[in-house]
Formats: sequence, C-alpha cells, structure tokens
Amino acid sequence: MYYIFVGETLKTINMARITKGILGGFSGKVGTIVGANWRGQDIIRSTPKPSSRPPSEKQLLQQEKFKLVIGFLQPLNSIQKRYFGSGSGSKSRVNMAVSYTIGEAIQVTANLPEIVFAKVLITKGDLAGFQNVIATPQSGQMIRLNWEDNSVQGNANTTDKANVVCYCEELGAFNIFESVADRNLTTADITLPISYSGKEVHVWTYFNNAAETTACNSPYLGIITLI
Repeated sequence: MYYIFVGETLKTINMARITKGILGGFSGKVGTIVGANWRGQDIIRSTPKPSSRPPSEKQLLQQEKFKLVIGFLQPLNSIQKRYFGSGSGSKSRVNMAVSYTIGEAIQVTANLPEIVFAKVLITKGDLAGFQNVIATPQSGQMIRLNWEDNSVQGNANTTDKANVVCYCEELGAFNIFESVADRNLTTADITLPISYSGKEVHVWTYFNNAAETTACNSPYLGIITLI
C-alpha cells in the first residue's frame, strides 16, 4: 500500500506486480484497477481513494516539506537524473534526491519547513571528490574555485569534469555551470549575470567522470557575496 498527496488530499494506493498470466501486462484503467509498466515491471494498482479524515498537523507539515523540496530541486532534475545515487531498486535517482533532502536537509522553525543549504547534496556518488576545495569572490560577479590535484587517488582521473551550482535565495534561482575544468587543472572561474552584483549565492561543486556515468558527493562551499 502506498500513500500519496493529490492536491491537498491524502490518498491511498494498493499496488501489485503481475508475474504470470496469459494476457501479460496491460496499460490503462479497467474498472477499479489501473495497469501500467513501472521501472520495467508490469503492475496493477487500485485507483486512489480519498481519505474521509482531514489531514493531521503532521500530514500537513509533511505536505509542506514535500512542496518545498520539489520546488527547490526541480531545476536540478537533469543533474540528479544522472548523478544522484545508483539508480537501482524501486526509486529513481530524482526520488532518492527528494527523499534525502526531506530527511536530511530540512529544519522546521515555527512549524514552517526550511532548507538547510549546508546539508543539501546536488549529486551523490562514488567518484573521488575534491581535495581542499575553496571558492572566493572576484570582481565582475565572478567566483574562483581552487582545489588540489588528487587525480592519482582511488577512481579519480585527470579528465574528470568540475561543475559548479549556485543558488540565490533572494531570487529563488539556480545558475549551473557544467564542465568548467578538468580535475588536474585545479582552478576554475565562473561568472554570474550582472544583475547578481552584491547578492549572496550558495555554492556547491562536484566532479563527474568523462563518460558521465558517475559523480562524487557535492561539497557545499558556503555563501558568497558577489562583487
């Protein structure tokens, strides 16, 4: 049984996997059941049934957390589809990113959920990460990253690509800079739009391998005021 929110209503879903049958799987609604193919498996499920009970305070808070996280992570979907977790099992990478953020990167203040930016992961993976990476502001809305070359350690490679993700809380906007430098170059500059001058941005970075099949856990580099 699964529980989902549709609008403001809590609904329940019963779901089963089709393992045998002369007709195989089917797609669509038949009576009170729905057939579909989900992550390579034929399933049937009951149609959602609205609960007759009003949502509790705990359920309402969970809804608010879910809405906050979904809205925050949506611009990162194309990254997290590739680079968050293994992508195996019943959850997609995007679902794993949502679950992680709700569970690990949310705090509640005065009954309102807030993002804890220092705990946010943009990517999550087994690639060797950065060594002693720092970010510093430069003139012209520029941020400079410096790190040490650790391309001989573990599964690191000189051709791993450095990426930078910036989030301006005031504007509610992400800026994403992909493949800005190879691991062995140890430095990269990124420039934000002139409208960001004087604004604060949260900064994360990550490496992905040249084949774009894996990434490291993304370190949070703090808040930078652009100049």
